[in-house]
Amino acid sequence: MKKEFIYSEITNQIADQIQKGILKAGDKLPSVRKLCQDYQISMNTAKRVYLELESRSLIDSRPQSGYYVSKPILINLPLPEVSQPSLIANNDEPNELISKVYENMGKKGLTIFSIGIPAGDLLPQAKLKKEIINATRELREGGTGYEELQGNIKLRRMIAVRSLQWGGNFTANDLVTTNGGINALSFCLMALGKFGDTIAIESPCYPGILQLANGLGLKVLELPTHPTTGIEIDTLKKVIHKINICLLIPNFSSPLGSCMPDENKKEVVKLLAENNIPLIEDDVYGDLYFGPNRPKCCKSFDTEGNVLYCSSISKTLAPGYRVGWIAPGKYKDKILKLKLLHSTSSISIVNEAVANFLKFGRYEKHLFQLRKALQDNCQNYIKTIAESFPEGTKTTRPQGGLSLWVEFDKKIPTVELYDLAIKQNISIAPGRMFTLQNQFENCMRLCIGLPWSDEIKFKLKQIGTLAKTI
Repeated sequence: MKKEFIYSEITNQIADQIQKGILKAGDKLPSVRKLCQDYQISMNTAKRVYLELESRSLIDSRPQSGYYVSKPILINLPLPEVSQPSLIANNDEPNELISKVYENMGKKGLTIFSIGIPAGDLLPQAKLKKEIINATRELREGGTGYEELQGNIKLRRMIAVRSLQWGGNFTANDLVTTNGGINALSFCLMALGKFGDTIAIESPCYPGILQLANGLGLKVLELPTHPTTGIEIDTLKKVIHKINICLLIPNFSSPLGSCMPDENKKEVVKLLAENNIPLIEDDVYGDLYFGPNRPKCCKSFDTEGNVLYCSSISKTLAPGYRVGWIAPGKYKDKILKLKLLHSTSSISIVNEAVANFLKFGRYEKHLFQLRKALQDNCQNYIKTIAESFPEGTKTTRPQGGLSLWVEFDKKIPTVELYDLAIKQNISIAPGRMFTLQNQFENCMRLCIGLPWSDEIKFKLKQIGTLAKTI
C-alpha cells in the first residue's frame, strides 16, 4: 500500500469518527507514538495525519499534553495556510502603515484590538501599587541610587527559581535585567550582529522585531511558518548557510500564536549550534499557556550557551513597568558591556516591586486568573468570528498567548478594512504590518487581551460586517 494512500486513509478514518460523534469534543487522541504502533506507520506519517486533522479544524494540539478533539465552536473555521515568504532577505518595512495604526492609540473611546497586551482590567493594579510603596521603604536611599549592573539580585533569584518550571535551571548569576523585552532583544542583536548580517525570523513576525532589525542594518530572511507548530525546519536547513543570527518566538508567537513542539525546539537548537549561529529566544508569552503545563523553551535544550533567552513581564503583569531580562549564555560579557553603555542600571524601585510580587506567590495567582480569562476570550472571539465574519474566513487556534490571526478571502484587503474600522472607533492590526514582504494583505491580528463583554462582541461583529462590504 502506498504511503500517500495510508496517510489519507488514516486521516479520513479519524475524521469520520469525529464527525459521527464516536470521538467527542475534548476526547484525547492516541499519542503520535501510539498511532505509529496501531497503524504500523512512521513517525513522520503519524505527525502528518494530525497536522492534516488540525488544518481541518477537527483537533487541537496542547503543548506537553497531546492531541484532543476540538470543541464544536472551533470546527467551522479552518486554519490559515502555512506562510510562504520569499527566501530572499528583504527590508521593505511598512513604516507608513505601522505609524497609521499606532498614531491612533491615544484616541478616546477607541476599542484597541491592535496592541498585543492585556488590558488594565486584567492586571493586579492595586497590588502592584502597594509593592511600589513597599519597595521605596525597603531599598537603601529609597531606591534613588543605582543598582548593580547585572540587575536586582532578588529579581534575578526569583526569575531563576521560576525557570525550573520549563527546564531553565538558571542561577541569579546567569541573568541580566533590562528595561523591558524589546530592550533585551536590542542588546542581543547589537551584541551578535553587524551591519549587513542576515537574521532569520518567523513569518509573520512581531513588527517591533522587524523594525529593530531594520534599524540595526540587518537583512531579514523570513521563514515559512505553520500556524500551529512554528517555523518549517526543513527550510531553515536549506538556508542555514545564508544566515548569521536566528530570532524566534517559539511559545505562542505573535501574531500566529504557534507553539513549536519540543522535538522541533531541540532540533533547531542543535542545528544552529552545529553551524555556530546564535539563537535569540523571545519567550514573553510562555507563561500564558492554556493547557495544564507550561511549554519548555529552546533554552531548555541548550548545552553550549548558544541560546540567548529573553523575556519580560510586559505581556503578563505590567507593560509600563519595563522589566525584562536576558540569560545570555556565553555572550554574557558582551551584553553587560552594552548595558553599561546604553542604560547603566535598571529602575531599582520597579525591579524590587516586581521581585517581591514574584517572591510571595502573587504572580502565580495572577497568572492563573489571566490565563483563564485569555482562554475564554479566545473561544468567544472564534465563536463570534464564525457567526459574523465572511464565508471562507480562517483563524488560528492558539493554545496560549495574546494573539488571534485571522485570514480572509484574498479579495478582502485588511488595510482597507482598518480604514473602515477606525471610523467606527475600532483599531485592528493589518497583516502587512507583520512582514517586510508583500504578503498577508488579507490577514489581521486581533489581541484577545480585552475583557470579554457585550460591547467587545458587538465590535467584533462590526468588523465582520465591514469586511463583508469590501
